[in-house]
Amino acid sequence: MKGRSSGSYAWLKKYHKWISIIFSVFFLAFAFSGIILNHRSLFSGVDVGRTWLPGEYHYNNWNLAAVRGNVMLGEDSSLVYGNIGAWISTRKFSTFIDFNQGFPAGIDNRKISKVVQAQNGELFAGTFFGLYSRKGDKWEKLPLPVEEERVVDLLLIRDSLWILTRSFALMADLKQKPFAARQINIPQPEDYDNKVGLFKTMWVIHSGEIYGLAGKIFMDAIALTVIFLTITGLILWLFPGLFKMLKQKKLKMRALPATMRFSLKWHNRLGYYLAAFLVLSGLTGIFLRPPLLITIAEARVGKIPFTILSKPNPWYDKFRAIQYDRSLNRLILNTSEGFYYSDGHFNSTLLKYDFQPPVSVMGINVFEILEDGSYLVGSFSGLFRWLPSENHVWDVFEQRKWSPAKTAGPPFGAHSVSGFVKREKNETWVFDYAGGAFPVQHKHPFPKMPANIIESSPISLWNFALEVHTARIYHFLIGDFYILVVPLTGLALIFIVVTGFIMYWKKFRKSSRHRTMVQNTKGY
Repeated sequence: MKGRSSGSYAWLKKYHKWISIIFSVFFLAFAFSGIILNHRSLFSGVDVGRTWLPGEYHYNNWNLAAVRGNVMLGEDSSLVYGNIGAWISTRKFSTFIDFNQGFPAGIDNRKISKVVQAQNGELFAGTFFGLYSRKGDKWEKLPLPVEEERVVDLLLIRDSLWILTRSFALMADLKQKPFAARQINIPQPEDYDNKVGLFKTMWVIHSGEIYGLAGKIFMDAIALTVIFLTITGLILWLFPGLFKMLKQKKLKMRALPATMRFSLKWHNRLGYYLAAFLVLSGLTGIFLRPPLLITIAEARVGKIPFTILSKPNPWYDKFRAIQYDRSLNRLILNTSEGFYYSDGHFNSTLLKYDFQPPVSVMGINVFEILEDGSYLVGSFSGLFRWLPSENHVWDVFEQRKWSPAKTAGPPFGAHSVSGFVKREKNETWVFDYAGGAFPVQHKHPFPKMPANIIESSPISLWNFALEVHTARIYHFLIGDFYILVVPLTGLALIFIVVTGFIMYWKKFRKSSRHRTMVQNTKGY
């Protein structure tokens, strides 16, 4: 029995050590990047030069969501916006002038989701970190009466500016000065079930956001624990050999034994007492990326009480885009759960369209109302013309009628639409995330991306961390096999924590029994 116990302990110790060593670099990368992802605004001013990154992260032909859209300012003057910020173009998009004055430093602070121009010429821009206006020579931030300031879309209806964040709809009367936006109560949809997607639940648990800032800080501490356990584990592996080598050379290094004792003590204790949270982090993480993401993508669960998910707002983190159909006096909302419509002032329950075009889980990037009354919808699932009244969806790229698939498809389609630019009635361009700009229904290519824009558009530290945390950064090395990095690393973390817990528990139980026996023999 004793031999079997010692054999199982040796097996646990062997695989605990070697799997830890193999995955140590991934553990460190995921932990550091996770901390950055939890605090986007804090790191928004820090950028990473694209020249340091693989070729997949270099701008070429306006790829990588460089352009989201444009606003025509004159006959031959257009404001082009997107991940590159705002630029004024002239001479048919052949020259570009920097138009980002007033935005805070850092490319993340000038990522623009939408720009609209009021009748008096004033420009409004919705960004990741708030709403901005521009009349003179720089952008100025405008106050919003909600805590969440990430603007996903803007809409002008006469003198009213509609502002859509991920969770709230606001409206400002532009005739009133100073600028003041008020929150609009959006009725719950007809199919509201007071549930939330299992993916969203896993997401906020993994990041700690489920309990707001306090939860994020706690998960930061778990990430720091992973870093500490990884480093101390490497110390326990490397230092014995180093100590032996120094001893043979008759060199004294008093810090080595002390470092090893400290590392062993706290490696065991932290791993043992925080095991449940470490396993939870690994378990939730592996379900947030393919292939395991597919198993929970459509699942819905009840809201966890007393968490950020239990807010009474039925639209919490669901809004994506807004449009107004003047011919029908109808406001249309695109959400993470589909398209809904109501009357012009949201005075009635929101109804869901029975037949809808596909929109990638990555979100909608193009939502325009065309002159013939159809809607143009673009996302990483492709580009479609949609006629809701006829339950008709036309695939623009495939030039055929679209029919819904029986099973959910991948988040990326054959054409990953990230932007749309229109200069004249029959002169439009679509921007593909990977391939960049190409013309639609005409043969005029979009001008080459100028060097001054490329040089002024690094990748934000937050986005770089996202590429690391999703493992997409390894694509240039292992191709599509990168999707296995997250699940394998998560499973490795769970295995290491569980085996470490068992080993420490066995050792702790054995030493406890030994102390009990010693105490019981005293006095004899």
